[in-house]
Amino acid sequence: MTENPRGVDAVARKVSGGGRLNRAEALTLYEQASTHLLGRLAGEARACRHPSGIVTYIIDRNVNYTNVCVARCNFCAFYRPVGSDEGYVVGFDELFRKIDETIAVGGEQLLLQGGHNPDLPLEWYEDLFRAVKARYPSFRLHALSPPEIIHLSHLSQLDVPLIIRRLMDAGLDSIPGGGAEILVDRVRRELNCYSKASTDEWLSVMRDAHRAGLRTTVTMMYGTVEHLDERIEHLMRVRELQDETGGFTAFIAWSFQPSNTKRGGTEATGVEYLRTLALARLVLDNVENLQASWVTQGGKVGQLSLSYGANDMGSVMIEENVVRAAGATFCMDELEIVRNIENAGFIPKRRNMHYDVLGDPIVRQRDVPRMTTLAEARAAGDHSVPKELVQYRARTPAGKRARAPR
Repeated sequence: MTENPRGVDAVARKVSGGGRLNRAEALTLYEQASTHLLGRLAGEARACRHPSGIVTYIIDRNVNYTNVCVARCNFCAFYRPVGSDEGYVVGFDELFRKIDETIAVGGEQLLLQGGHNPDLPLEWYEDLFRAVKARYPSFRLHALSPPEIIHLSHLSQLDVPLIIRRLMDAGLDSIPGGGAEILVDRVRRELNCYSKASTDEWLSVMRDAHRAGLRTTVTMMYGTVEHLDERIEHLMRVRELQDETGGFTAFIAWSFQPSNTKRGGTEATGVEYLRTLALARLVLDNVENLQASWVTQGGKVGQLSLSYGANDMGSVMIEENVVRAAGATFCMDELEIVRNIENAGFIPKRRNMHYDVLGDPIVRQRDVPRMTTLAEARAAGDHSVPKELVQYRARTPAGKRARAPR
């Protein structure tokens, strides 16, 4: 690491004094500051913004409703092409069972994301959302990342604001920040995700969502082909949109998981994760919350994240399929998340997606079954086609065959 203490000291003083980092100063900190200094500065920024000592988390379930996808991002181990024997679509009744299980352990939200499946029209999503809300009126749907919304816009030939409005009318409560990867088009082209959403398109969906009154999160997947200055460019684009709309509730960073992907490679280290997280806390001075990505880093690095700018331990999750497909198998139930927060010297509190504090841990109020592994979308070998799919017109030959009368 190149040494330039005088430059680092000047930037550190600016940050400590409440000054806003520019691109060059952010790069100086990442390239030249010690990990200890980055952590101290980020910890001070977190404490200034969240002086109560509370660290939040949410009990929800990450349901990936289909793995069929035409985007073919080369960093993804989860997707299956149209017609694959391993492709699936979760049925409405399956989803209801997952919601029942989530409510049983104190959850009140689904994080619902999936592949770009050309055989699922906009009406399928609307009917699903309405069915959920009819059965569980207070249950929240944190659903469909910007690329999924763009995909629905292309399928339906309707513009994005109308797609968002129709989904909101059906029951959409908020939008997750997936599909951001690195918000630099050079990187997106190399990752083969430019066609699903360019940088400006991704940001535009979020702008439209914020203008419609939705709150959203924002993510960054680093450690593929991007340069350090491109990570900073990503953070700056996020900060600029947040200045404009104020619609992001939280930022989440995670490292690329290379196992089982076409791209392959080596995963970034835990130290690099902590440095990236700390820099995000310092650059994103207008984003209230930073989540710790324990699902990719493990519980102990997740715990250490609380000293590097994070004020939230993310989700109990219950189910996860995308990161697991790339080889990450970390699991923490509510009890373990609570212990990690308390052992780091903080006060654990449950929250919702808007970061309203809901109360103390459920596990401190009643017995909750321990969860030692994350649930999966579908049991191995289950190739069943949901009965309601026959109501929707398939676009591909494979989709038409799957829905044909038997």
